[in-house]
Amino acid sequence: MRGVSDRPEAQRQTVSELLPGPSDAALGAPLLLIALTGAQAGRIYRIDKRFALIGRDDGADVEIVEAGISRRHAALSWDAAHGTGTLSDLGSRNGTRVNGAPCREGHVLRIGDKIQLGSSTVLRVSHPDEDEAQYAQRMYQSALRDGLTGIFNRRYLDERLDSELAFARRHDRALSLLMIDLDRFKAVNDDHGHLAGDAVLKELARLVTAQLRAEDVLARYGGEEFVVLCRDIDENRCSVLAQRIRRTVAQHPFDVGSAVLAVTCSIGVASFAKGKVESGTAILEAADKALYRAKAAGRNAVECASRR
Repeated sequence: MRGVSDRPEAQRQTVSELLPGPSDAALGAPLLLIALTGAQAGRIYRIDKRFALIGRDDGADVEIVEAGISRRHAALSWDAAHGTGTLSDLGSRNGTRVNGAPCREGHVLRIGDKIQLGSSTVLRVSHPDEDEAQYAQRMYQSALRDGLTGIFNRRYLDERLDSELAFARRHDRALSLLMIDLDRFKAVNDDHGHLAGDAVLKELARLVTAQLRAEDVLARYGGEEFVVLCRDIDENRCSVLAQRIRRTVAQHPFDVGSAVLAVTCSIGVASFAKGKVESGTAILEAADKALYRAKAAGRNAVECASRR
């Protein structure tokens, strides 16, 4: 424990003050930081510029939303030509260590070094050509993607929801969530087979993705349930998106090879309430209850958590 305050005024040193030079200078080859432990375990951070900020700050190049990580925890400088660089702690509350040794200003880094941030997060310094890095990238992507549809899975959704909630609280911004469920999906599997059901799920993922912004997150929640996470959109605007998705699905012919099916979906909408402490679980439960009301209303419908 360093005992240094995590208040912004205690971290006013900038990255450029600690690591002199043009902060936008590009790396010859990207650097990878592989999270070995902590809440982000398995994640790979790709650094494609010479100087990078590590911490909880929204603008950090390596953003780690985890207890024990300061907003501006550490600064990294990397020289790709020589495979070396430096790491500087930015007065973090819980300190930074490299290979077990305390890190302060200008600690020399090399490929293979392990960076410990606070008490639980460890990052390994690597580069894309390393076999270990390539394997880690493949494993991480497969761990976060749904094998059938290719969209994100529930593990990624849980991680991202926590991160987005933290952002919404810090900046007093809106955050909304859609829970989408295919209507009478069991009948598709029973009447046309599971391959047809798989084709419907893949096509639904494609249709929903086409309706979203780049910053929105679509994940398969389980079975025929999907979740969309929307930053900076309140419940009213999110319900407009939900209606657009509902109409698109209802009007689309689902060709499953042996037949062309008419498919509908029901959607529940819930939003983070500004000023209230809500968990990701609470928001998911609110969307799920709204979805249940949409089903009870006759399906092919949208219901909002606040409109009971």
